[in-house]
Order: sequence, then structure tokens, then C-alpha cells
Amino acid sequence: MKIVIIGAGVAGAILARRLAALPGVELHCLERVGPDDHSEAGTGLNVGPNAVKALRLCDAALAAEVEAASLPWKHWQIALTDGTVLFDLPLSQVADNPGIRIRWSELYRVLREGAGAAIRYGCEIASIAAATGGGGRTAVRYLQGGVEHRVDDIDLLVGADGRYSATRVAFSGLPEPRHVGVAILRTLVPDTSAGLIDDYGQWFNGPHRLLAFRVPPGHVYIAATYPVEPGAPLRDEWKTEATMRATYQPAQGAPSAQVQWLMDAMCANLPHSHWARMQESDVLFGEADSNVMYLGDSAHGMAPTLGQGATQAMEDACAAALILEREIRAGRRAPRGWLALVDAARRERIRFAMALSITATDTMLAGADPVAGTRWKTGPAFLGDLSTLFRDVSLGQREPVPAP
Repeated sequence: MKIVIIGAGVAGAILARRLAALPGVELHCLERVGPDDHSEAGTGLNVGPNAVKALRLCDAALAAEVEAASLPWKHWQIALTDGTVLFDLPLSQVADNPGIRIRWSELYRVLREGAGAAIRYGCEIASIAAATGGGGRTAVRYLQGGVEHRVDDIDLLVGADGRYSATRVAFSGLPEPRHVGVAILRTLVPDTSAGLIDDYGQWFNGPHRLLAFRVPPGHVYIAATYPVEPGAPLRDEWKTEATMRATYQPAQGAPSAQVQWLMDAMCANLPHSHWARMQESDVLFGEADSNVMYLGDSAHGMAPTLGQGATQAMEDACAAALILEREIRAGRRAPRGWLALVDAARRERIRFAMALSITATDTMLAGADPVAGTRWKTGPAFLGDLSTLFRDVSLGQREPVPAP
């Protein structure tokens, strides 16, 4: 049984670690960068309690390593930029365990080290196509160290190579993005806040939002958002210190000490910041006519509002790993059946997470009132949905894992 994983990001590394231990599986996990190259992951992220729960259920040892390299996410506070608190939620009210706060690069390091020799680094994909023998099998050509390699008659090809997945391009083409109407700046700065910034916080000035939290070792992740016309290019004037300060300065009074520090740190680091537009894309876990599975961002582009991008990639990988292990050990070596099981386990769960993420973006859209938009988030409907998101993980069991 020959399985190839394209990409050793969050989903790819978790899946590779699990499948490499299965008897009778010839596994190839191909990663473009070198083993110590995490330069493209220079920011931080919050991983939801649901991903921590899923990883603990799937791979307790790996979960412990990830948690040891991170800080717990226990609290969510929303305020105005003048310091007026609108929302103050201990996650214990809506989750069975904390989430985590971690640098992207550190998460990659821990997950890739966990997969060990299962990952082949420095692999540039040359081609991905259907195998000549048919039957849903595929073939991959790649270069490693200037030498061309070819893997033929692949029983299962897993595209875990991100939002601009070369695997998905080869079989279906990239999905059309749906722009949300929000631009986002991301940056990682040294923590000189003297304790002003710690757990997950958001600060609004109209629909303009600052988000920040501390990550080890000694850094603060900052994300700044502002409304844009869906699909419109990002204008250069938005990327200036003058515009940034004017955008988050309260209309009345002075900014809070936290917001003042965030504005200073963000503006000092503008040349090293990353800019993008929030977007989502259609869900696709498997091809109709080929033994090709997609996980993580390759399967579903997601708005980052609730921190569910990497979180759902973890859930995807844990579900796929447990389903494939169960089926292979039971002698059910039919990749088309595996694809159907993963799709059934994940599709509605992902649709729910995507819809809730878009709903929660309401306070960042043009003309939004953050006070009114935050008020409904304190009510039972939103908190109930948040509890479902954080507690009811779906890993291919007959029923999702409920709250204890």
C-alpha cells in the first residue's frame, strides 16, 4: 500500500507520523523546505481547544510536546481601543480544556520532529498526475538535491500543501476565493510590554480591530484588521504609520496603555509585516475519480476570525489518521472507501466552523458597530455555538466526542 503526502505542514506532519508506524504501508511525505527552514512561518497563532482535544485523543504524546512548546489560551477579552471592556470570557465556560498560543515556526518544528524520518525535505514537486495504469492511482515526480525521483502507482495521494495546493491544481484547479471584505496585517514583535499583553485580546475602534497575545519565547503576535471592498487590492497608503495610528486612535480620549503599546510595536515593525485579505473557499476532501485526499487549507480555505485555520487542519489530520489506521489494520485497503469516510466525518463539521467564523467577523465589516456586534456574542446562541465548536470534535467515530 503506497501513500504519498505532499506537504509536511500541520496536517501533513501529524498524518505522516501516524501512517509511518503502520505495517504494509510505503509512506512518502514530501516537503519543499529543509528540515530547519521555517522562515515562512514567522508569526504566531492561537490554536483552539478543539484541536488540542483532537490531538490528545489521536496522539497524546505529540499533544504533550505541542503543549510544552506553547502557552495556554484560557481567556478571551474584547474591548474598545480606549480600554472599555465589552466581552470577558474564560474559555472554561465553553471548552473542556484550554487552547494554545504558539509561534507558527515552533509548531512546525515540533510536528515535523514528531514525524521524524517519515518526512523527506528539500523536495520540489515537478509533476502530479494520474498514473498510466488508471484505477484512481496517481504518480508524482520531484527533485531532491538536483536528482529527479518518481513515485508511481500511488494508492493514496494526500494534498496537504496549503491554500495554493499544487495537488489540487493538478486535479481540480484552485477554488475561487470568496473575499470577506476585511484586510489583515500580521506581525510578530519582541515582548517589551511589561505584562500589558498576555492572553488573547481584541481592541476595536469602530470596525477596525487590533488582536494580540503573547507567545513563547518572549514575543507578541499582533494582527490588525480593517474593512476593504471584497476583492479590492490593498492600497499602499494603508501600510503607513500615519494611517495605522489614525485608524486605531479612539475618536474620544486617549488609547489604553495596551493599545498604545500595540500601535507603537506594530508601526515599528511595518516593513516586516505580512498583509492579506480574509477569504474562504469551497470544501473538497477528495477527488471524484482519483484516489486523492485533501486536508487542512488544501481542503478548505477559512476566514481566520476564530483561529480555526490551523485548528481545523489538526482536526482533519487526526480524523484521517485514525480512520486510515483503523481501515488498514482491519484489512480494508480500499482508498475510495477511506475518502468517503473522511468526507463523512469532516464535511459538516468544517461547514459549521466556516459559517461560524464568517458570522463572528461581523464586527470587522464596513459600518459595523463593535459594541452592538459584541453584545450578541455574550448571549446563549453564540456561546452555545462556540461550545459546540470547541467541544464536539469529530474524528471519524460514530458520534462526535461530546463534553464529559
